[in-house]
Amino acid sequence: MFRIAADMKNPFSMAREMGTERGCDDRLSNAAFSVYGDAFHENGKMGRKSSMCQPWSPKGRSACLPIRGADRDCSETEPRVSHSEFATSNSALTPLPSFRITPAMTKHRIFSGIQPSGVPTLGNYLGAIRHWVGLQDEYDCLYCVVDWHAITQWQSPESLLTQTREMAAALLACGVDPTRSILFHQSAVTAHLRLAWIFECVARIGWLNRMTQFKDKVGKNRDSASAGLYTYPVLMAADVLAYKATHVPVGDDQRQHLELANDIAQKFNHDYGVEFFPPIVPMVLGPAARVMSLRDGTKKMSKSDSSDQSRINLTDDADTIAAKIRRAKTDSEPLPSEPEGLENRPEARNLVGIYAALAECEPKEVLTQHGGSGFGAFKEALAELVIDKLAPIAESMRQHLADPSQIDDQLRQGAVRAAALADPIVTEAEKLVGFLR
Repeated sequence: MFRIAADMKNPFSMAREMGTERGCDDRLSNAAFSVYGDAFHENGKMGRKSSMCQPWSPKGRSACLPIRGADRDCSETEPRVSHSEFATSNSALTPLPSFRITPAMTKHRIFSGIQPSGVPTLGNYLGAIRHWVGLQDEYDCLYCVVDWHAITQWQSPESLLTQTREMAAALLACGVDPTRSILFHQSAVTAHLRLAWIFECVARIGWLNRMTQFKDKVGKNRDSASAGLYTYPVLMAADVLAYKATHVPVGDDQRQHLELANDIAQKFNHDYGVEFFPPIVPMVLGPAARVMSLRDGTKKMSKSDSSDQSRINLTDDADTIAAKIRRAKTDSEPLPSEPEGLENRPEARNLVGIYAALAECEPKEVLTQHGGSGFGAFKEALAELVIDKLAPIAESMRQHLADPSQIDDQLRQGAVRAAALADPIVTEAEKLVGFLR
């Protein structure tokens, strides 16, 4: 559990208190940000890789810094650390702690978004959606269909509208309950964009240049990519922090973006001398968070794959599911009896992982039951399990999609509730910046 020690203060508060005690005003704030970050991380709030035993000095300057075991006083001759110097020196993204769900949870606010990019796959269900459903009783949950993010690459208007409804229908069919959580579409809550612009001005270009997902998506075509695709991690930070959400269910491919969000939040707090935005904790949701392609066990199951045989869609019927699993790539060896035997066998490991996730057991238990058998028999058992789990979802999706107006109403009602939470937070952030409100 990501818990803050009662006696642990924000590093910015520490900095101000130290400055008052030693007659240094606010000159310690940047230094204390670096120095006290490690201790703060140990108590569960935020992380910084700086040493508690080394002074921090941007551009080679010495900062007035109380170090454990040292007795240093401030001098008026020591240079002030400016905000611009903070931006230069704070070039490395803040590392995030891992998070695992534990039985004893108190209510925290969760935000998570999913792009309307077509009917979700089994990978989307096992990696994210199923967990969203389970979180609703333990957390205050906001689930968002992020249509603004979707248009970072061109979408036909008709497809975007259809896919937004399809994604909402899938979430409802899987068990996202609008009475226990807030389900809405991103473009209906303008507070996200208002905060995103502030964050655009807080974030540094160097931070965005290190975002590996952008590099992976554009390859050598960087100059032809949209500006929105380049800066969308900033909007992602605004999505979360517009609600002061503290926890985000996330896959490994998004952890870097949460690191950026924490850096933006910390710099905003620093620049305006406040403790306004909380740190964000990534929630890594179990061993089945990454489902691989049925045709290549080294690649993630994806809706963008050109082959429909690589994935199981939540709307696939029983015959289609069975056929896809029978054709799934495997090797010539039988299933091992122990998980260690799955090393260097990505396709076998993927199928066993899918079975374990759907059966809600450990891979070891699957291998205890099926170890030593060939893939023919195992695939039949897996197909039966997948069909049993997905058939009710597919039927519910068809019912929801038969009445698009009902989906639209659900999303609009959720947007009203989301805006009621976000608007006061973002308005206060705008006041802190100095906007007339």
